[in-house]
Amino acid sequence: MAAWLYAWIGLAVVLFVVQLKITPAYGRHADKRWGVAVPNQLGWFVMESVALAAFVAPFVMGKPDSLDRVHPVVVLAALLWCGHYFHRAIIYPLKIRTRGKKMPLVIVLSAMLFNAVNGLVNGDAVHRGELQNFAPQIMDLRTLFGGSLFICGMAINIWADQTLINLRSHGQQGYQIPYGGLYRWISCPNFFGEIVQWFGFALLCWNLPSLAFLIW
Repeated sequence: MAAWLYAWIGLAVVLFVVQLKITPAYGRHADKRWGVAVPNQLGWFVMESVALAAFVAPFVMGKPDSLDRVHPVVVLAALLWCGHYFHRAIIYPLKIRTRGKKMPLVIVLSAMLFNAVNGLVNGDAVHRGELQNFAPQIMDLRTLFGGSLFICGMAINIWADQTLINLRSHGQQGYQIPYGGLYRWISCPNFFGEIVQWFGFALLCWNLPSLAFLIW
């Protein structure tokens, strides 16, 4: 598993370099040249639901008498992951005002592939209790700090997304620029919030799958 995950991290590094030259057809960069497109809300629901289902799969398919899954830190890690992806898959698509907008199917499929792999490896590690060198404690400083960072990052992400959504609250069309709050200091607080989230998750879990996700 470790060798495979190192290769997975290597792929992230390669794609980072590639995307310095090629802009993916995402958001305002959407381009018909990328082929078939699907409704924006449907695309978000499908690709983010995969991360939720893949993470939960090891818990569903694992041994029913496993004690690892009921450890407090296992429960905490699972709740944080599921809370984030429930919001991304269900709540966020219902809130966005992108009626009539579409995203390329290739973007949805690539996100589904990433979410499937990422969700499975992290879900499997959490389910088997591979957390903090196999000896997680709910009151451990790393647990408390990691969990707190995750919650703070998620709050930033949700706030920033809502700020973007509100730009179209009065029916404005075209590209709008947000102002105020963290937008005064950071171009994309929504992405910054997610980075903070997954840094907290990696700190909480302290294993290779969570580190791989942070790097991605």
